Amino acid sequence: MIKHQVEESTYTGYKRQIEGRTKEYFTKNPVMLVDLKPVHILDFYNWLYSQGLKGTTVTKYHANIRKALDYAVQTDLIPNNPAIKVGRPQQEQFIADYYNEEELNNLFKVVKDTTLELIVYLTAFYGLRRSEVLGIRWSAIDFENKTITISHKIVTATNENENSKTKTKTITKRKTKNKSSYRTLPLFKEIEELLLYTRKMQEYYMSIFKESYNKQFKDFVCIDEMGNLRKPDYVSHKFKEILKNNDLRKIRFHDLRHSCATLLLKKGISLREIQDWLGHSSSKTTERYAHLDSSTKIKSATAIENALSFNGNKKDILDLDSNTSTNVNISNC
Repeated sequence: MIKHQVEESTYTGYKRQIEGRTKEYFTKNPVMLVDLKPVHILDFYNWLYSQGLKGTTVTKYHANIRKALDYAVQTDLIPNNPAIKVGRPQQEQFIADYYNEEELNNLFKVVKDTTLELIVYLTAFYGLRRSEVLGIRWSAIDFENKTITISHKIVTATNENENSKTKTKTITKRKTKNKSSYRTLPLFKEIEELLLYTRKMQEYYMSIFKESYNKQFKDFVCIDEMGNLRKPDYVSHKFKEILKNNDLRKIRFHDLRHSCATLLLKKGISLREIQDWLGHSSSKTTERYAHLDSSTKIKSATAIENALSFNGNKKDILDLDSNTSTNVNISNC
């Protein structure tokens, strides 16, 4: 039922949860649906924690279980939903990992002339999601007006075709994560030059490989030498490999998005402007970065200090009256 209510990639995530740890646990600890109690669900969550999962991930299991049991109630399979009585797992405070300016510039040096060069630049400069950077099309780039529009995405989903040799498939969608994700941004000169070079190289490969070249995705920017789409998993694995081979600090590919947000914040860009740049649908998402900016606290402290005074009551601990110290009644201390 849920398969027809959510995006295919979202359904894939749900399915992985069910066929992974959920199936593993309840296979070893079987319980009939009608006999399922809150304690069974709590035991499952505790087991997930013991497997090293964090509260944020356990919360996703909780949401899926509750939805599934809601459906069971709606279809009269059970009288009530036991998950309602189970508290929502506590999520850890979001702490973004990111590269600073120096680390980003070092990264740009090592990705030069690699298959991820353009992808890393686009992601870091624009704070794009992995699905967004892979979904960029040539038709979405206006070289005349110097703009780039984020309007497509590429994701992976479970391949349910029994005759297929692969377990996953790549999906192209004319749709971003949410309405705010659809955005038009200025085209940086450095990015423009890299894009023009990439387009020339794609035309070169097309002329060399001729009929062997995959022309189906020729409007996409991030494709390989044979015209095939760059897959999300390839980008993540290759990024990890590049960091390791060049002794760079380990971060996730998605942390380049956090790096962009943090850099903007430290340069004095407002949270509202950062929200628009990153395509966040809610300001609460952007506000997660606020704790990284200590400059606002320093500014507040300075304002308080300038406005208030001790009216000459400043104490100098080095100029104590020795006579006073001898008159202290130790019994009162």
